[in-house]
Amino acid sequence: MNTAPDPAAAQHRWLTDEEQRVWRAYLHATTLLEDHLDRQLQRDAGMPHIYYGLLVGLAEAPRRRLRMTELAMQAKITRSRLSHAIARLEKNGWVRREDCPSDKRGQFAVLTDEGHEVLRRTAPGHVTAVRQALFERLSPEQQKALGEIMEIVAEGLQPDEAGADLPWLR
Repeated sequence: MNTAPDPAAAQHRWLTDEEQRVWRAYLHATTLLEDHLDRQLQRDAGMPHIYYGLLVGLAEAPRRRLRMTELAMQAKITRSRLSHAIARLEKNGWVRREDCPSDKRGQFAVLTDEGHEVLRRTAPGHVTAVRQALFERLSPEQQKALGEIMEIVAEGLQPDEAGADLPWLR
């Protein structure tokens, strides 16, 4: 039996007990928060959180319209997942697709008046759910720290190089 130390294992750095505690607390909290927001939006508007985010992205865009690729990038989802979500939103009458006149392969997602109205009615309850689940539990200092931490994490995960394996490019 070979008892020589494995060089790959020696180079591997496991999480410390404290890092493991923080990591698991993060996973636990984000899973519960996403579920909480999904349940609130399903109850109040019959849509999952991801669909709400798509409607918000369109509502904030000029003329309430975005190229599908840009919407996928904003939502951090694959083009396939976006296409499925937009199909469901179209079925509800909340979004419509329009061809891009300058690119025959491109399409725009456009928030309809009905979709804008659904968003207007749903937003107050969603904001209340976010406020109660997150912000009311944290001091102003903790809120600031959380924002700074999440910006650092996001910045470190957002690759700048061309050809990066990003969801909206798949």
